[in-house]
Amino acid sequence: MNKRLVYALWITAMIVVVPGCADRLDMEDATLALALGVDLNEENKLMMYSTSPAFSKRAKKKTLETIERAQTLRESRAKQDAFSAGVFQGRNYQVLIVGKRLLQHEDWFPLLDVLFRDTKNSVSDRVVVYDGPVSEIIYLNPKDQPMMPILLRGMVDTKSAQSETVKTTVQELHRQMYETGVTPAISEVKLQKKQAIKLNGTALLNHKGKYIVSLNATESILLRILQNKAKKSVNLTISIPGEEKIGPFDTDKLSFTANNIKAKLATSYRQNKFHFEIKINMHVGLTEHLFPYDVRYQGKELEVKIAEQLEKQLEGLIKKIQAHEIDPIGLGLYARAHENSQYKKVKDHWGESLAKADIHVSVKATIDSMGPVK
Repeated sequence: MNKRLVYALWITAMIVVVPGCADRLDMEDATLALALGVDLNEENKLMMYSTSPAFSKRAKKKTLETIERAQTLRESRAKQDAFSAGVFQGRNYQVLIVGKRLLQHEDWFPLLDVLFRDTKNSVSDRVVVYDGPVSEIIYLNPKDQPMMPILLRGMVDTKSAQSETVKTTVQELHRQMYETGVTPAISEVKLQKKQAIKLNGTALLNHKGKYIVSLNATESILLRILQNKAKKSVNLTISIPGEEKIGPFDTDKLSFTANNIKAKLATSYRQNKFHFEIKINMHVGLTEHLFPYDVRYQGKELEVKIAEQLEKQLEGLIKKIQAHEIDPIGLGLYARAHENSQYKKVKDHWGESLAKADIHVSVKATIDSMGPVK
């Protein structure tokens, strides 16, 4: 091969490779923050929190927490960096913890601008709402549990797979905030007796990011069903009307696992309002019923009762959403897709239009199994 060509290729390779290593940072020189917290203190001053693992055999405490008052996240990083042995890094965030006090205010979301503008930051970290001051949870390090950021990420991932909450990343929150056809939904946690972290369910925000209302685990499952995002089996317990209670025990309860859940939605506009028809089909496996019932011969009747109770619960959730003029289901996306001309007129105040909309839900439940006992 021509020597000049070899030299040219060698020089080109150096030009390409060397700049890529210019900003290299060795692990021992870095502070790897796993959690970022944002909240307001009692004086309504912006507070920034972070938690990093301590890679030292001599360290009795395995994490390093920093708390700083700052006007922006970028400013807080410089202040937090002054307390760490290495260079503060944001690319390893596992969770973003947002305090409920902060969510009482609208238009807080632009504070996170640096997470999207600086490409060295992560946007896959899970967003979690903490019901209380973030300072309570940032120092929490139970000896019998993983580090708090790893624990929170694990809780969000596993519980969202069971539809008991949502898995909203920083990137997904960005989409929900700027999408007019849906309002944000975020996992919510709290401390139980000031020691154990408990998943509360789902926090719902309005278009401007203000906290509106919370859903418990059951309501979160119903929300995921309406969103057609309950892809795996979900567990529900309902009361069957007409079944007698015995003493202090709720013996009218029936539990089941719902599989193959599919929600189909039809959209129309008439009589000056939007109409949504949601049809839900699911296959049911009975896991518990505390009253005598011959499922083998009366299964069809039980299917109807299950469907009726689920319809009541789903309609109750929809009324709750409409009353608060929010749209975590994302019905605005369907309105825009099928009735765009009408949607354009109301997109800037979609919550108000949804509150007036006619939303009807129907459920068809098919019992596939009743367990190995009669």
